[in-house]
Amino acid sequence: MKKSVFKEKCLKLLRTYNHAWVFSYSILYLIWYQYLENTVTTNFNIIHSHYDDVIPFVEYFIIPYLYWFVYLGAVTVFLFLKDKNEFYHFMFYICVGMSTCLLICQIYPNGTNLRPVLDFNRNWATKLVHFIYSIDTNTNVFPSIHVYNSIGAHIAISKSKFFKGNIAVQIFSLISCLSICASTVFLKQHSMLDVFAAFILGVVMYFVVYGKVKVPDEFPQIAKKTRRKSTAV
Repeated sequence: MKKSVFKEKCLKLLRTYNHAWVFSYSILYLIWYQYLENTVTTNFNIIHSHYDDVIPFVEYFIIPYLYWFVYLGAVTVFLFLKDKNEFYHFMFYICVGMSTCLLICQIYPNGTNLRPVLDFNRNWATKLVHFIYSIDTNTNVFPSIHVYNSIGAHIAISKSKFFKGNIAVQIFSLISCLSICASTVFLKQHSMLDVFAAFILGVVMYFVVYGKVKVPDEFPQIAKKTRRKSTAV
């Protein structure tokens, strides 16, 4: 009796969250990204603009830079649990956009030479920046995935039925998005060109995902077909 109840609960959970299959994209992304990180090391095109020389290095922007992980994670989890339709739109936006960024880096290997020589012991912020520098290379930066995903997260918040009309949440999300975007250049992780390219890609993807082309609506059908094939086998 207990086994049947447990089995029924598991099946109900799988039916409720059958859209979790979308997360499988992360496997492809991580493999591709790691490949680029290992291959694009010395011979790459330098991304640089005049504005990069004007923008100062401000180590305290490490706060919004790291906050990106919380912001993106919170938006993803919330939509996954509460707003399945917007979750599909958001993940389509993220997956296609990130793949485009990696494809650009594959075709046009790129990187920056903006990072300053730091006194890592100056304060807690420089220590955190040093940590980020040590685990994240200065290559594969154009367009900025950090910026692109932040834009996508804010768009998803503004489009979700749970936050329409909630000005406070939308303003907070916008401030979060803008501060994260700013952090990428103030920490010298990215050039302004990386940010600009991410913005252009974000605008294009906005019209693809939220315009008249209803590509994301195919996501549930793909999942159903996949399950049918696996059942048939």
